[in-house]
Amino acid sequence: MEKPVKPSGKRRIARELAVQFLYQYDLSGGPLEEALPLFWETQAEVSEDGRKFTEELVQGVVGHRVAIDERIAKYTENWDLPRIAAVDRNILRLAMYEMLFRDDIPPVVSINEAVDIAKKFSTRESGAFVNGILDRLKADLTRPSRTAASAQ
Repeated sequence: MEKPVKPSGKRRIARELAVQFLYQYDLSGGPLEEALPLFWETQAEVSEDGRKFTEELVQGVVGHRVAIDERIAKYTENWDLPRIAAVDRNILRLAMYEMLFRDDIPPVVSINEAVDIAKKFSTRESGAFVNGILDRLKADLTRPSRTAASAQ
């Protein structure tokens, strides 16, 4: 049986920052090249590694947003994307990006992180909602759910 990979605290912070940025970006739009520097001006000290990981996540989500949103629509059959709370929508986008496009991150880590972030930043029901949607995606993946591709 595979052992789950535990996320580091620095990566959790980076994911939380990514969700915060994606939420703002979702509501305000604009060029990413302008929005990211403005976002960093409002943040406390972040390590270089944390900033780099945050930006990788943000750029990945923005770059694959159409494909990610199609997946969200597939797994939330009775919900129009705009009806999903903006925080939950962007938590789903981030986790789905990791699960679909980042083989270095085990899907269960992405799910656990997304659920915890949803519990912290959204409603009481959001953790279960996010978990249910991401579990449906996990069932469709063809890679191991508890290990990174590089660990195989």
